[in-house]
Amino acid sequence: MILVSACLLGINCKYNGENNENKELINYLKDKEFVPVCPEQLGGLSTPRIPAEIVGGDGVDVLNKKAKVINKNGEDVTEEFLKGAYETLKIVKMFNCKEAILKLRSPSCGTNQVYNGTFTGELKDGLGVTAALFKKEGINLKSEEEF
Repeated sequence: MILVSACLLGINCKYNGENNENKELINYLKDKEFVPVCPEQLGGLSTPRIPAEIVGGDGVDVLNKKAKVINKNGEDVTEEFLKGAYETLKIVKMFNCKEAILKLRSPSCGTNQVYNGTFTGELKDGLGVTAALFKKEGINLKSEEEF
């Protein structure tokens, strides 16, 4: 079973109420079992929602309480991102997922890079909060760019 960021499947769960539909990924998944999730929704955030970025590090640092997730209005949404990551991990364990295909650059799902916390569109190397938790748990991470 593969866990997949729901936005990549055309589900409107992005911060702006839209999606990141990836037809190549959808085609890849046609004959496979998968479960779609949105960690940010599972953490209790609405759709649409104010965009958020990790400030002071990446998802690993958030898990270690050394960085925070702050939305564009300056509000701390770290707890929602942590809750979403752990709720998503419950789904991974429930369905025995060994692989997760996650949205690049997302503060939850980013697998290689995330936005740098300045809301200027600049990137930094690192993982999103959910991706960091999955890596710690030994889940194989992929992004939509691999399809």
